Amino acid sequence: MYWHRELPVLLLLAAILAVTAGAQHRRSGESSPSLSREMLAAHNAVRAQVNVPPLIWSRQLAARAQDWADFLARSRRFYHRPGSNLGENIFEISGAPASPAEVVADWASEAHDYNYRANTCRAVCGHYTQLVWGTTREVGCAVARADNREVWVCNYAPHGNWVGERPY
Repeated sequence: MYWHRELPVLLLLAAILAVTAGAQHRRSGESSPSLSREMLAAHNAVRAQVNVPPLIWSRQLAARAQDWADFLARSRRFYHRPGSNLGENIFEISGAPASPAEVVADWASEAHDYNYRANTCRAVCGHYTQLVWGTTREVGCAVARADNREVWVCNYAPHGNWVGERPY
């Protein structure tokens, strides 16, 4: 009987420690090694499909992305950072967590609306074109959670999506 009375307390303590550790991690501005590996792999898999060089991970861009993701999650807003000199992709989901592969696949799905030959887009293509922009060399990404919502942000340097130029 002693075990059963203490089990809920131990589970509650474990949950509090997990939440506290996660909150401290998010405030640090550094993405986890698994997030950085998975986001970089997902980006580079899409880039390989169009024969553009792979990206490298930037901790500085990831810290900037974390700052913006935290702001968007905390303020319950969703828009691109104004006045930025970096490329940026954003993603949000409510009700379920997303994986890095799912986030990048969502952006990559815009490829079906992009016509390379005419260099035109019939709907939204900017996330996809930034993802595969040939002169972009670095990426840093982050995720922030608030309530039942996730906000993902990736920053890119140098940025892409120059009007009139093809992404690759």
